[in-house]
Amino acid sequence: YYPYVEAQPGAGKGLLAILSQEAALVVSDDAPTFFVPRMLDKAAQELACRFEVVDSIGLYPVRASTRMFTSAASFRRHLQKELPAHLVDMPDADPLATRHLPPMPDLPESVRSHWPPIDLGTSDALLCSLPIDHSIAATKLRGGPRAAERALSDFIEHKLVDYTSLRNQPSADCQSHLSPYLHFGHIASSEIFMALVAREQWTPGHMAERASGSRRGWWGMSEESEAFVDQLLTWRELGFNAAAHDPLYTRYQSLPTWAQASLAAHANDPRPYVYSEQELLDARTHDPIWNAAQRQLVREGTIHNYLRMLWGKKILEWSPRPERALELMIDLNNRYALDGRDPNSYSGIFWVLGRYDRAWGPERAIYGKIRYMSSDNTARKLRLGDYLKRYAEA
Repeated sequence: YYPYVEAQPGAGKGLLAILSQEAALVVSDDAPTFFVPRMLDKAAQELACRFEVVDSIGLYPVRASTRMFTSAASFRRHLQKELPAHLVDMPDADPLATRHLPPMPDLPESVRSHWPPIDLGTSDALLCSLPIDHSIAATKLRGGPRAAERALSDFIEHKLVDYTSLRNQPSADCQSHLSPYLHFGHIASSEIFMALVAREQWTPGHMAERASGSRRGWWGMSEESEAFVDQLLTWRELGFNAAAHDPLYTRYQSLPTWAQASLAAHANDPRPYVYSEQELLDARTHDPIWNAAQRQLVREGTIHNYLRMLWGKKILEWSPRPERALELMIDLNNRYALDGRDPNSYSGIFWVLGRYDRAWGPERAIYGKIRYMSSDNTARKLRLGDYLKRYAEA
């Protein structure tokens, strides 16, 4: 393990090529998102040894499908037909347990001096020295695989039983809180799935024979486990499907044609409120529910899943144009969310503007045919008293 972090952009150039000179094999992640595809293409050109990339994203290999799915229902139906064949080949819990690898000698001094490893005992000092935005404070959430395992155990043992009935209630805290750990690779979706398998005493024989595309009944699990598996597999992996097949999946142009047309038709509608990015960042709007959700994002790096949808809808309503609304959502999310930049995170943002959705009526000002949400309706549907107190203005 050689912990290295670039002190300046480009400082790491040449390190991989040097390390690979004595290597039999270089292995990396195959992820269709962020800078990773460009990095893999560049590495493939520079390496003289064998180069393998491994898809460890989910249960269904990203490259097993050749097209982008435009709705969760169509992707779910596809998974129900194709996924069973992949469930028989799950990752080994400890793949090197029976392997005896020779010890590696220390790296040459020329490598250590030109690309000095970081001192893990001085991580705070290291962070202070890096050219990053130091106005964004660290959250209290612990990272790492042990913390991820504890979060999974807590969810399975104490929260999952109420997941179906209470997951939309912000004050109930029935969410899994696993998204940041999935995003940073501290836990794999296969580990989460196998924990559900153990809880349910499930086998592939429990699955329905026909692929109906239904969210319920196909897995043959309890209602709460099926609801969670649909989030873990259908919705999470749907985002990676978009990243793999649409190079513009983070751009406004990737929205469905009907959504772009409807938003364009209402782009000049009067807005009752228009807030600047700084006002949104500081949670200085007239809406106490939105302000609480924004404070949760800044303080904890996450927003309750249901309120994240309302958070985005209000930004659309309070922005001078829909294109600007998208820019604001992406900037705030990627700056503060612990799962920012994740394809699943982009799915939530773009769903606000019509991706994976359909046209809704009646047609409204600003929204057009985009699904409408209001804070008043949210307040009537949810118990928000404890949530609003928790994220009140400091």
